[in-house]
Amino acid sequence: MTSNSQTPATFKPSGPLAGKISVPGDKSISHRALIFSALAVGKSQITGLLEGEDVLATADALRAMGVKIDKKGDAWTVYGVGVGGLMQPTNALDMGNSGTSTRLLMGLIASHGISATFTGDASLSKRPMGRVIEPLSQMGADIRARETSDHKACLPLSVTGTCPAVPLEYRLPVASAQVKSAILLAGLNTPGITRIIEPVLTRDHSETMLKGFGADITVETNAEGSRVISLTGEAELMPQKIKVPGDPSSAAFLAVAALIVPGSDIIIENVGINPTRAGLYEILQQMGGDISFENDRTVGGEPVADIHIKHSALTGIDVPANIAPSMIDEFPILFVAAAIANGTTKTRGLHELRVKESDRLSQMAKGLELLGVELTEKEDGLIIEGSGGKPLSGGRTKHAIETALDHRIAMSFAVAGLATKSGLTIGDIAPVQTSFPGFSDLLTRLAS
Repeated sequence: MTSNSQTPATFKPSGPLAGKISVPGDKSISHRALIFSALAVGKSQITGLLEGEDVLATADALRAMGVKIDKKGDAWTVYGVGVGGLMQPTNALDMGNSGTSTRLLMGLIASHGISATFTGDASLSKRPMGRVIEPLSQMGADIRARETSDHKACLPLSVTGTCPAVPLEYRLPVASAQVKSAILLAGLNTPGITRIIEPVLTRDHSETMLKGFGADITVETNAEGSRVISLTGEAELMPQKIKVPGDPSSAAFLAVAALIVPGSDIIIENVGINPTRAGLYEILQQMGGDISFENDRTVGGEPVADIHIKHSALTGIDVPANIAPSMIDEFPILFVAAAIANGTTKTRGLHELRVKESDRLSQMAKGLELLGVELTEKEDGLIIEGSGGKPLSGGRTKHAIETALDHRIAMSFAVAGLATKSGLTIGDIAPVQTSFPGFSDLLTRLAS
């Protein structure tokens, strides 16, 4: 799954973007749909699954642990083995670039009587895993990780699960849906009640889907205003039919492209608009973006709508830090919108961006500066002076902008290329395959 080859790509200014399109399935929901289906007893069917490299890494790992997964046409069928029914994998689990696969599957294995070694590409191998290791170790799992020179626990690592595991009450020290989901997955095969206290709301797909699969799970708010999630293990999950909505994070790149290219008018159909994921659209509207949600509906417990976006004159704003968990993956493309806006955009509270697929604050700052954008990089955010709608000086840099094996960096600068004087080249478009296969072709189709 890992590769050292690079695929440069050039993106140039275009005419107005127009048309109705759809984006690939939601990545977060796709991972969870596969994992929960694997733990149900019987046959589940999934349509709309994102077939990017990250989600396929999860599918391959589940197959390695004895779960039969087939695909016919657009439908994926998962033959669940039941909670506690996973088998010992014979080889290391290659997670490619997927932090979600790694952290969620660590939780899955932690309460099963099996062990597994996790490996990944160069980017994933730099990402810290300590925040997941800590609670899973408290539940009884034995986790051994490579320690870096700055004392971070990273891949490759091994997880030896324990059965029965120890139920845990855990207060999340950082806002992380991956840590929350890892603990819940471990709790499914743990006798007693596993309880998570979440001071800051993060994406809630795991809680919503587990309830749909029949798990005994409750979500309450305590006197402090924190969410308290209680899960009773040893769970029996029932097979489901799941329709995965379009990924709002993927849609974000096309939405910003339409906002910054004059004359654009597009509709992105069937996009998940879960409030825990929709922060970017709220911020873009505050900046003056003409964004509306049409044909609102609920599919499989998740709110879905068609998003209508028209070119708009954006104005910089002070982005509140408390909105970060609901748009943490969308900040790179927000920085592009800010670079075209009129006035100053300030962001803060974004320490998490430094430990994503790359240091996204640093990578975006370097690339935007090459395009002539005036900015200040802080430890926890960027302050960006917008161009007031004027094209960025893309031809100014003689060198390709580096993507650091990060799909969201690659797509952000691809969109930025549409708003330059003469286009720009990014060093590697290949990482986009992890989350948005066909991205470049879709961008071209909108502009033709």
